[in-house]
Amino acid sequence: MVIAWLRSSGCEMRVILVVCDGLGDRPVKSLNGLTPLQAAKAETLDRIAAGGECGIMDVIAPGQPPGSDTAHLALFGYNPFETYPGRGAFEALGVGIDLGPGDVAFRCNLATVNEAGVVVDRRAGRISSDQAKVLAEALKDIRIEKVDGVQAIFYHSSEHRGVLVLRGEKLSRRVSDIDLHKTGVKVPTPRPLDDTVEARRTAAALQEFLEKAQKILKDHPINQERIKKGLPPANALLPRGAGTIPKIEPITKIWGIRAAAIAGGGLYKGVARAVGFNLIQVPGATGTVNTNLRGKVEAAIKALGEYDLVFLHIKATDSVSHDKNPEKKVEVIEWISRELTPLVDEVFDKGYYIAITGDHATPCEVGEHRGDPVPLAIAGPDVRKDRVEKFDEVSCARGGICRIRGMDLMKILMNYLGKVPLFGE
Repeated sequence: MVIAWLRSSGCEMRVILVVCDGLGDRPVKSLNGLTPLQAAKAETLDRIAAGGECGIMDVIAPGQPPGSDTAHLALFGYNPFETYPGRGAFEALGVGIDLGPGDVAFRCNLATVNEAGVVVDRRAGRISSDQAKVLAEALKDIRIEKVDGVQAIFYHSSEHRGVLVLRGEKLSRRVSDIDLHKTGVKVPTPRPLDDTVEARRTAAALQEFLEKAQKILKDHPINQERIKKGLPPANALLPRGAGTIPKIEPITKIWGIRAAAIAGGGLYKGVARAVGFNLIQVPGATGTVNTNLRGKVEAAIKALGEYDLVFLHIKATDSVSHDKNPEKKVEVIEWISRELTPLVDEVFDKGYYIAITGDHATPCEVGEHRGDPVPLAIAGPDVRKDRVEKFDEVSCARGGICRIRGMDLMKILMNYLGKVPLFGE
């Protein structure tokens, strides 16, 4: 495949990083032993691979399944073992909450539990955002009365997701997760993870909130109607990832760049906001399979005129992977490839750089994050092309980038922008 790169005189160098969530996969029986990327007809993704250099990436470390939050910290160049403040903090920042120094935030799922308190569905049948918003509104008047000086604030994020913030004195993120990522298990009681007053106060306040929330949700008209229709009611909250405000040096300061992020899900907005990206809001960007991807792509093209680094996150590949639907993942990959075409045309025409990868592997036959490496392709006017012609896990492994860590990616991109200082004399 012959790639023609153009760069007009005086054109500033830019880079766009496209992250398809949960993109990596394994051979799938129903796809005749191919991964969804191998099975997909994704001409634009292949065009990026053929136009540049490819490799595979261990986002955290070989064999280590990454969370989406720690994965994105690594992709942005931060050591997640040193900078991770807990997922709840990112979720809160992503939905527009300004966290205070004493706040503790939790990422929450609206879930279905039975009369015995056993989790039946962690996502309440993937309840719609419209219904979840109404349920979230019903929780806003809950008051913490058994723990002095603590206020509870609940926000809806997207679909079944929400954010709970406990605000007050003497609180700690050292409390256990309630969401165990499993069905068929009884909802546990929050417990302190260390022997401090702060952890005990936080666990007690969280338990009070959950008990009051469950009573409200159980009797809510939306859930009564869902039961009549044979749908799982969203009758419980499952919090996890207690987090506090992160203390992270902004990416804009580290590299001396202007950076913008385009995403639908609150978590990804939150991580980007925490490390200094300006958030660009796109109507209809929901963080679901039904997101306004075309609008996000148009926003990314516009942002390349103003920012040195643009981050574009696409969630849909992960959603269908968790649903164990490889055929749908193939369709989603092909859809993403088509929708990215105007953006890739712009990048090639202007002589910018583009990198496309995933934040982790979510094998469709497993339905959960795994520690497999993800494919990576970087294209640009002076990138050393290798012989890879197709963007998939196996083809990219033959590329010139070879195998790197997630933390290496940002420095590689900044090197192309001429932002990495000389080491030594």
